[in-house]
Amino acid sequence: MAHDHHHDNHHRNGHAGGHHHDHTDIDWAEMGPLLETQAELFTPLYERALAWLGHKQTEPGLIVDAGSGPGVVSCLFAEAFPGARVVAVDGAEPLLERARARAGRLGVADRFGTLVGELPGVLEDLDYPADLLWAARSLHHLGDQRAALAAFAARLAPGGTLALLEGGLPARYLPRDIGIGRPGLQARVDALEEEWFARMRADLPGTVAETEDWPALMAAVGLRPTGTRSFLLDLPAPTTDRARAYVAASLSRLRDGLGEHLDATDRATLDRLLDPDDEASVHHRPDVFVLAAHTVYTAVRTG
Repeated sequence: MAHDHHHDNHHRNGHAGGHHHDHTDIDWAEMGPLLETQAELFTPLYERALAWLGHKQTEPGLIVDAGSGPGVVSCLFAEAFPGARVVAVDGAEPLLERARARAGRLGVADRFGTLVGELPGVLEDLDYPADLLWAARSLHHLGDQRAALAAFAARLAPGGTLALLEGGLPARYLPRDIGIGRPGLQARVDALEEEWFARMRADLPGTVAETEDWPALMAAVGLRPTGTRSFLLDLPAPTTDRARAYVAASLSRLRDGLGEHLDATDRATLDRLLDPDDEASVHHRPDVFVLAAHTVYTAVRTG
């Protein structure tokens, strides 16, 4: 069972809508530009997901991005739904400052707001129920996911939609055999990240083990599941400098976060992949790509 969110910057940086209970030392003002740049790389994927959501429902009046980070997707919502007001919700005020600045640059500030605080409780501070509540990889950072889903559902207007982005597939950046080290490096890293994710979940306050059947969990809190779809980001080799920078940042966080769990050969391979002076590094090699799949689950409040 693959957790693509491991390869998402939220995980490596300990950020998910403010649920960084054990990451309070992170400088979000410093992290903001990186999070923003990486989310921008995934814009084609998000745009397809938003188009799919747009076909599934009438024009929403209020869209809430629960765990918005620096607001890249929040602003995509504002552009995709020109009649909607968008509220970006996050636990890190420096990231919401970036979200407001972005909305200003894009000319949507008049219908863009922010709300700072910890999910899910902060949602009680919304002035109105949401017609569309988007939660992208914020739920799995909450100990009691079922209770959080119930809180999300409670903030939906009748007929409102909850859109949950969780799971997908682990991202791939390189061929199986890259000519250095042992073939299959990314698959071995996936296994280590599964263990990391289990430890992260186990350490959350009030954690409750749940089978990750998101439609079933949404049904359990009174919502009616309405669809599941996965969206692809496909940036083939030879790729762009921006994609290379993303791959380098991702692999660097993997090395820093999992380094002591990697064997010496894989650690040495990662070191070479991250050395700008090495022709075999991701900064230079022609076979670098980005291939990622994110899955969105939707459910509607019927009552």
